Amino acid sequence: MGQKTHPVGFRLGIIKDWESNWFAKGSSYADYLHSDFKLRTFIKKRVYHAGIASTQIERKGNQVKINIFAARPGIIIGKKGQEVDRLKKALQKMIPGSEIFLNIKEVRKPELSAQLIAENIALQFERRVAFRRAMKKSVISTMRFGAKGVRISCSGRLAGADIARTEWYREGRVPLHTIRANVDYGVAESKTTFGIIGVKVWVFLGEIYFGREARRIEEQRKMKSQMQIEQVVEAAKADLAHDKPGSKKADASNNDKTKRNGAGE
Repeated sequence: MGQKTHPVGFRLGIIKDWESNWFAKGSSYADYLHSDFKLRTFIKKRVYHAGIASTQIERKGNQVKINIFAARPGIIIGKKGQEVDRLKKALQKMIPGSEIFLNIKEVRKPELSAQLIAENIALQFERRVAFRRAMKKSVISTMRFGAKGVRISCSGRLAGADIARTEWYREGRVPLHTIRANVDYGVAESKTTFGIIGVKVWVFLGEIYFGREARRIEEQRKMKSQMQIEQVVEAAKADLAHDKPGSKKADASNNDKTKRNGAGE
C-alpha cells in the first residue's frame, strides 16, 4: 500500500517552521493544543471570505500573539479598524486571562499559496463549474506566477457520477522525497449537492539549500560574479587600448576618416 507523507510535517525543523510556537509542561500542553485548534477554526469561519492562507500562534506567559496571513487583509481590518477590534474581543472571550496581540499580514502572491488555490477550486465546484476546467485554470495560473511545479488532486462524486473517483493534474515537477524542496500543501472541501469533494494542492516553489550545500552555492555565486567583473574590466581595457592615439587601430580609423573627407571634397 502507498505510504503518503504530509509535505509540511516531513520538512518541519529543516526548511519549514511550526505554526504554533510555545513551550508547555504537563497537562498544559493539551490545553494549549486544543486552544490553538479552536482559535484557528474560529478565525477561519469568521473571516473565510478574506482568504486565510495560515494562522501562526505564539505564546509567552499570558501573552498570545496571533499572526493571520490573508489575501485580502482589508476585509479583516474593516473601516477604521472596527472589524479587527470585534475579532479581537471575540478571541479574548475564548481565552480569558490572556492578553491577545493580533497582526494581520498580506499574502503578496495568493496564486502561489496552496491553501488559497485549494479553497478557490472548492468554491468553483460549489458554483457548478466543470472540475477539469477549474483544475486546469488553477494549474496554468499558478505556473504563470513563477511556481516550479503544481499538482492538484480532486476526489469524490465528480460531475455527479454514481461512483466516486480521483482525478489529478500536474505541471512541472513536484518532488515529494526531496527535503530541500520547498513544497506548499493545502486541503479544502467542497460541499456539493452530490456530496463532499476533497481538493488537495501541492505547489513546488523551488529549492532551499542549507548547511554545506548552501555554502558551496554561495561560493560558486561569488566566483561567477568575480569572473563577470573581470570580463567587464578586460573589455573596458580593450576599448581604451583601441581608442588610445598612436595605436594601430586608432591610426587606421583616422586614415579612413581622412580618405572619406578627401573623397567628399
